[in-house]
Amino acid sequence: MKRTSIFYRLIGVCAACAFLATSCSQSAQMGMTEGRTRANVEALVGLISVIIGGLAVRSRGRIGAIVALVLGLIATIFSALHIAGSTGFGTGGGKAGAIVALVLGLIGIILGGLTLLRSGPAPSTD
Repeated sequence: MKRTSIFYRLIGVCAACAFLATSCSQSAQMGMTEGRTRANVEALVGLISVIIGGLAVRSRGRIGAIVALVLGLIATIFSALHIAGSTGFGTGGGKAGAIVALVLGLIGIILGGLTLLRSGPAPSTD
């Protein structure tokens, strides 16, 4: 098994565990609220997307580009839903973090898309 495929699977497992951990937050009066925790997880997934997208651009790897696209899309969708359903800034809803996650997700999508465009058509399986 290649080292990179293990790396991508590990990142996928970490992202799935992070989404499951969002339900484990403290009370809304102090500390990390549920909204802030969700925004942090979304930003983390967006950041992972940017990192993998940057590595894929450097090595022109198709698998890395696809992983960056998928994680960027996940971060963008969840953060857009979070922004639409959250209250104003400073209320503990995590709106500012969701905006950061949205930007990171879009950057990951762009990096993955550029890598796929530069790498050419997919090899045929014939």
